Amino acid sequence: MNNSKSEIKNSELKPVAIVTGGGTGIGAACCLALAGEGFRVGIHYRKSEDQAKNVLSRIDDGFLLKADLADVDEVEKMVKSIKSAAGRVDVLVNNAGISINSDINTMKVDEFDAQRAMLRGTWYLTKRILRLFMLRGGSGRIINISSVVGHTGNGGQIPYTMEKAALDAFTRSLAKELWGRNILINSVAPGFIDTSMTEILPDDVRNKILENIPLGRMGQPEEVADVVTFLAGRGSYITGSVIHVNGGLYGG
Repeated sequence: MNNSKSEIKNSELKPVAIVTGGGTGIGAACCLALAGEGFRVGIHYRKSEDQAKNVLSRIDDGFLLKADLADVDEVEKMVKSIKSAAGRVDVLVNNAGISINSDINTMKVDEFDAQRAMLRGTWYLTKRILRLFMLRGGSGRIINISSVVGHTGNGGQIPYTMEKAALDAFTRSLAKELWGRNILINSVAPGFIDTSMTEILPDDVRNKILENIPLGRMGQPEEVADVVTFLAGRGSYITGSVIHVNGGLYGG
């Protein structure tokens, strides 16, 4: 019984990081890196349950959070689960996203709205985490995972590029709203990273992309996670910024 009480007490002392879309790709890398830095990690997923459980098995003292961020009611249930499981949030990594690809002439309104709903979900989750945990605790870090294409644009991905550009605008505006609150908000904008989203690219498209990257290769999820962990645990004089991780493809 004494050991159980000690474990609970130690869990309460750990800073807590929530990573949305934490089962795969960049999100999974962030979960593992943050756990390695001493955070207790909440791994959010929507459909990737098996992958999220795999990430959970590789870290100590983590917990799972299932929710469709496009559904406000599910976000509310997720926040309640966080309160029950951890009672605090020190870092929120807004990583979850979808990419609905089509040119402007063929894309349907409901497809556009599905992309827009993800942005709303990120905004709403951040709002609730701020109010229930960070503002009350007097500190926090929010890290939004945007994308290089939010700055460069990309044909056939108009709603996606709009969402990612909006995330960076969200970062800058929220940093100003929280002036003096000891809550830091930043974006990390990856370039082309070697994940399931990019591995399906045809060889000719992949080769064309690589020709424009000075480092001559795609990035690894862990290289994005390194920047996220820096902002989560250190980076104490950085807020309202967009940090590019793209091998020199775009300089900002």
